[in-house]
Amino acid sequence: MANDNEFIRFDWAVKHMLRDKSNFSILEGLISVLLGENITIVEILESESNQVSRSDKFNRVDVKAKNSKGHIIIVEVQLTRQLNYLERILYGVSKAIVEHLNLGDSYDKVKKVYSISILYCDMGKGDDYVYHGTTEFRGMHTGNTLLINSRDREVLKMTSPSKIMPEFYIIRVNQFSKIPENYLDEWVNYLKTGQVKEGSRAPGLPEVREKLKVLNMTAQERRDYDAHIDALRTQNDVLASYRIEGLEEGRVMGLMEGRAQGLLEGRAESHEQGLLEGRAEGRAEQAMDIARKMRDAGMKPDQIRSITGIDIE
Repeated sequence: MANDNEFIRFDWAVKHMLRDKSNFSILEGLISVLLGENITIVEILESESNQVSRSDKFNRVDVKAKNSKGHIIIVEVQLTRQLNYLERILYGVSKAIVEHLNLGDSYDKVKKVYSISILYCDMGKGDDYVYHGTTEFRGMHTGNTLLINSRDREVLKMTSPSKIMPEFYIIRVNQFSKIPENYLDEWVNYLKTGQVKEGSRAPGLPEVREKLKVLNMTAQERRDYDAHIDALRTQNDVLASYRIEGLEEGRVMGLMEGRAQGLLEGRAESHEQGLLEGRAEGRAEQAMDIARKMRDAGMKPDQIRSITGIDIE
């Protein structure tokens, strides 16, 4: 039974509810917190990526927005659990650029793309839960940053490639495990738990509390949403099973490879080394045999240790 503090998960809402103009403020809040400036969504862009069917290939939403300077940008938000998520991110950004450049447009019409990827998986290694990547060109000999010609509002000026090239934000939801300390933490906490803590003031989260309550869903919406949650649980169980099986397979393969390597190295070792190891092993077995006989004869453990050198344990 849903309670009054249970909110619709973001991965469901972004595909089914946040496309509505009345809910733009929620997505604007997340984007603004990440980019560190006020972002206003102009429209949800029509493209083949913006599918909502359960079997859609491109689980992402492209939005056309304005930044604090009034410049038009394209923001691509995608949710992924796939292994090849870096390739998927690159593919999604490339499509966002190409799909929204009209045939015959010059390249100065290319819009800057911000890619926001929310990873509901533990694939990768890193000690942070949010990563940001940009593109820069540095001299191989001097180390300086290349500036290039660019046209902005019909004015030719020098700019850094990072001002034009896509920027990438990766949010590793499962890596977050602390008490929220700022707006970004509040957002990531909601992305992970589906809960909005009392007193959360991050842009967009008050609207989540108002508009994304599970209690407000219709019966059909709730059935579809519950099916989505069940599918996620099943998927997580499968991923966990694969991880366990992979670890076990890796352990077995490691043992096999280690034994094979040991045999190869053993053959390469000198005969003298083999004799030394054999003699040492033989002496150890002999000491154990003597210790057993002493024990059976009623000798105390301390006496056995002092004679054979074998630990009491």
